[in-house]
Amino acid sequence: MSLTPAKQRDTALHLFGQRGLVRMADLRDAGVGPETVARLVRDGIASRVARGLYELADTIPAPQRSLAEASARVPKGVICLTSALQFHELTLQMPSAVWIAINRTGWKPQVDYPPIHFVRFSDHALAGGVKRHLIEGIDVPIFEPAKSIVDCFRYRNKIGLDIALEALREGLRSGRVTPDQLWEFARRARVWSVMRPYVEAMVADGK
Repeated sequence: MSLTPAKQRDTALHLFGQRGLVRMADLRDAGVGPETVARLVRDGIASRVARGLYELADTIPAPQRSLAEASARVPKGVICLTSALQFHELTLQMPSAVWIAINRTGWKPQVDYPPIHFVRFSDHALAGGVKRHLIEGIDVPIFEPAKSIVDCFRYRNKIGLDIALEALREGLRSGRVTPDQLWEFARRARVWSVMRPYVEAMVADGK
C-alpha cells in the first residue's frame, strides 16, 4: 500500500533525523517517492549531497562526512590507506580524495562526488581486518589500524614511505597496534621483511 504525500514527507523527515545522510534507495524502500524528495529539496528542507544521496539542508557535516559519502556510493568498497589512517588518527595527512579498496576484478563505479582514489585488492586482502563504523547513518567499512598500516607499506610507492612510517610510529606509540598484530597482517601481505627493521627499531626506541 502506497503512502500518502503527507505520510511520505513525515517518513522522509524521520529518516533524515535518524541517519543524517540518506540514500534514495533507502527512501524508496521506506515508501518515499522521488517526487516527495524533489519537493523537499525545492522547499529548502533537504539538499542533494551527491547523486542518490540526501540530507536535511541545515545539517552540520561530521568530520568523517566524506567517508560516509564515498561508502554510500561504493557500498562494496572498504576505506583504506591514508583515509583509514586519518579516521584512526594515525596521520596528520589530509588526503585530497577518499582511498577505497575494491575487488581486483570487480567493476569500478563511476563516481562524480566525492573524489575517490580506487585501489585494487584481492578477495583475501579485501576481507581481512575490516571493522564497520556508523557515520551519519551510513554503515562504513574501514580497515582496522594494524591492517591499514601494513597496507600503506604494501603501497608505499603510491602513497609514500614517510606516511607509512608516520602511521607505524604513532600506532606503536599510542598502543593502537601491537608488533604481533602488525606481524600477522604483514605476514599475510608478504611485506614483513620490509617492515621488520622499522618495527624493531621503533620498539627498541620506545616509539
